[in-house]
Parts: sequence; C-alpha cells; structure tokens
Amino acid sequence: MTDQRAHGFGAGAAAGDTGAAGNAGSTERLSTRETAALLGVKPETVYAYVSRGQLSSVRAPGGRGSTFDADEVRALARRTGRREAPPTGEADLAFRTGITLIDQDRYYYRGVDAGELALNHGYEEVAEWLWTGELRPGVRFSAPAHALTAARQAAAALPAHSGTTDLLRVAVIAASAADPLRFDLSPASVLDAARGLIPTLVGALPPATGAPGGTAPSSAAPAGDGPAGAGPGIAARLWPALTARPADPASLAALDTALALLIDHDLAASTLAVRVAASAHAHPYAVVSAGLGALEGPLHGAASGLAHRMLREVVERGGAAPVVANHLRAGARVPGLGHRLYSGEDPRARVLFTLLEDVPEAAPALAAARDVVSTAARQVPLHANVDLALAVLSVSMGMPAEAGETVFAVARTAGWIAHALEEYAERPLRLRPRGRYTGPPPPQELPSPVTPSTSAGGAGNAR
Repeated sequence: MTDQRAHGFGAGAAAGDTGAAGNAGSTERLSTRETAALLGVKPETVYAYVSRGQLSSVRAPGGRGSTFDADEVRALARRTGRREAPPTGEADLAFRTGITLIDQDRYYYRGVDAGELALNHGYEEVAEWLWTGELRPGVRFSAPAHALTAARQAAAALPAHSGTTDLLRVAVIAASAADPLRFDLSPASVLDAARGLIPTLVGALPPATGAPGGTAPSSAAPAGDGPAGAGPGIAARLWPALTARPADPASLAALDTALALLIDHDLAASTLAVRVAASAHAHPYAVVSAGLGALEGPLHGAASGLAHRMLREVVERGGAAPVVANHLRAGARVPGLGHRLYSGEDPRARVLFTLLEDVPEAAPALAAARDVVSTAARQVPLHANVDLALAVLSVSMGMPAEAGETVFAVARTAGWIAHALEEYAERPLRLRPRGRYTGPPPPQELPSPVTPSTSAGGAGNAR
C-alpha cells in the first residue's frame, strides 16, 4: 500500500469498504475471489455491488483485500439469478506447478518475489532462474544463424499489413523447420532450443518506421552466452522493433524489467494452451505456437493495445474524465484497470510505474494514467494493472498500440518453455477432459441430404 499511495495509483480503492462488521449475518467470511466465483462475476463487479450498496465488506486481517458475509453474498446470488459455482473439482482445472505462485497481491518465481527479481536481474537471467533454478549473471541468448535467416525470410513474405503477432507466429514455424533436433524433448535440448528461439523471434521483427540502420542491433550477428558485456540483451535488441526513438538507459531498463515481470503469471489462457500441447508431447516450437495462438485473443495479450489507445486519447484530450465517461456510457470496461487475481494494484504495474518515474518523457503519460485510475475510482474502486503500465511506456516512447502485445509475447515465451518442461515430466495426455454432451439424444435418423435447389445460394437459384 505504501507504493500505491506514493505514486497516486489505486486512489479510492477502499471506497467500497463500508465497514459492515456490524451487519454480518454469519461468521463465515468469503474472500473477493470466492465471492466473485459464487456470484459468477468478475472481482471488479463485486466491488461495483459494494459501491451500489448491494454488498457490504470489511478489510481482511492485515489490510490485504476485503472479506464478505457469506449469507449476504448467497442472498444476492439468489436475487440476481446467479447460480453458485460448482465444487472446485468440477469447475476448475488445477495441477502442480513449481514455477509461479500468486498470493496476497504478490507473485513469486520459484518462491522468490518476482518484482525484486525483475528489478535486480535482466530478462535472460530471470528466464534461466525459472528454467533451471540457477541464476547466471550476465547470460545472453544467441540466435542460430540458419534459424534467424529462415525466420526473417518467412516474416518478410507476409503482407505489409500483418501485425507483430503474425510475424512472430510464422517466425516460430520457420525456426522450427530449421531445427532438425526439435523432437528431442530432453531438458537440455529443450533449453537449447529456447535460448535460440527467443532472440530469433526478436531478430525476425522489422525495425520500427524511421529506426536508424534498418536492423535491430546485434540481430544479424548474435552474441553467444557469456558474462555481462558480451553483447546486448533481449531488451536492447527488441527496442528498435518497437520504436524509432533511441533508447536511453532508464527507458531500456524499464523495458527489460517489463520483460522479466511478464515471463509468467501462473495458468493464464495461453499458458494452459501450452500445457495441453506439451501434454501431447508437442515439441517446444509447437508449444510456443499454441501459446501465441491463445495470446492473440482480445481478452489476453491484445488487452494492452486497448489500454494504449485509451491512454493516448487521455493525453491528447488533457484529462481522463471524458474518456472514462465514454467507456462507461458504452457499457465497456475501462482498459488497464482491475485484475481477477489481485484485490489491490497489480504488482507488475507498481514496479513499472516506479521505474517510469525516472523517465522524463513518460511524465505526461504517467500523469494521464493516474488520472484514469482516480477518475474511474469514483464509480468502481479498481486498481491499475500491467496493461496500463505498459501503455505508459508505449505511449511515452512513440510505440504503436500493439507494442505491449509484442513485449508480452516475447516475454511470455520463456514462461511457456518453463511450463512445457514441467509438463514433459508428467504423464502424457493427462490433460484430456471429458465433454458433457448436450446434443440430441441418440439414436437419431440419418439426416436428409440438402439438394442444390433447396440450399441458399445453390445452382437452383437462377437469376
């Protein structure tokens, strides 16, 4: 909470806490996540109920999040027609993982605070920690020349209007085809492929419009693993693909930290897709392709683009009020606010906001983000999430709206590999759920064929 007050984010976050201890109808208390699950809504909707007086809440012990009276929540569920969530074993897919823990508005990589890791170590170092449990100071990943050439050629063959995710997806396929050892699923082979794939993806991206030199630094001449100073890291190689502006040390540090913060976040949709592919023993390139496919959804990786466009409009209009009002009037969520796993501010956003305060060019976008949070808090007490923090970086550095998604995809590739390594060690094809059939009861008669004269647009429709 100290950081939130210091930086002005999450203003009014406690507005929904009505101090309803005296109104409790039972001794059973539910957390925000449990309340949201029982009501069948998102956590931010729970706080909307509080702000409207339909629910009461009290601070949880220690001041982390809120708790709700179970009887009151169930009564609201009955009034709103919501059905209680089925037992956990029926509704959720949960399995062992030693990679990331999200708890009490913080998250940890192998038990170590992820924010502290990202602030003190570069993206490659944090990736190695997740993969191996070993910290290798100054490690650098290198792109195999043949894979990089194939990836660039494949990306260059796409239409000019193709997005960054399109480029990354074909780059993965090209790199896969260039690696005859891709079917070797031993940990050493998978890690070797991962250390080559990530810089290959970055090197396949064209430079941003107006970027000097026409290529990202060191993409064509990969640096090998080695001590600090052996070559630029992934952040430095990615920067020219995101913006034509030169990178100053503070901005580059913010990008490197963002990459490290985004490596993994438990079982997000793309990570679940990765685990399913790995359960079928798909090779690491196919696993990453599965992750990229899920990431492209507007409710996952593409969410950062919505926050970018919103924040840019706030900066241009000089205030958040009309922009937030337009979103609320349209019945749409305000981008960059709220996260189903955190009752307070997204810890990834908190770290990035702190770093961006050292970037003078980020001051207008940072002020605009604060304005968005405080303005929206008058209606629903939501906190900033990492999409809003990425938007501050992308808007202030003249990056396109899809820059956040690009950062997300490159960063998360390392996390997907970590999950694939875990899944390869499990029983194959264990992630095979059973469907609950809701179609017509069998046996049904054979369907009658549709003839051209009766089908829409068929040959019988002569004009």
